[in-house]
Amino acid sequence: MFTTLQPKVTSITNNPDIDTDEKLQQICALLKHNIPYYDWVGFYFKNGDKKELKLGPYAGAPTDHTIIPFGKGICGQVAESNKNFVVPDVMAQDNYIACSITVKAEIVIPLFVNGKNIGQIDIDSNTPNPFTEADEHFLEFVNEEVAEIL
Repeated sequence: MFTTLQPKVTSITNNPDIDTDEKLQQICALLKHNIPYYDWVGFYFKNGDKKELKLGPYAGAPTDHTIIPFGKGICGQVAESNKNFVVPDVMAQDNYIACSITVKAEIVIPLFVNGKNIGQIDIDSNTPNPFTEADEHFLEFVNEEVAEIL
């Protein structure tokens, strides 16, 4: 599944006819619609010089979490740690911000541009413990492609 999606991601990032936000939006929609356990897919970006993340393009249900302070929730922790964070069971996490009662698992992969963590891709799943190393590697690939256009 991931190998068939990789060239589609690249074709979106290489499309000269759409702007960066539209590219990110199309990537979110591509992942959400083609990976059955990706129920919400979105990008968060560092909000200027502030120690917070701001919601960028996403696909899925609207969220109230448009600003996330560094250190808060899974996304906020990744903003500080610069490391992938795979959460098989969100209820087992003390520092979890619930977006929806249906979310069971989350994966967040930091997005680096020139070695600097400038944001992340965030995936929520309504399926318990669905994420594997293959998801991590695929999402790292997605972020590498996205970094090229930022």
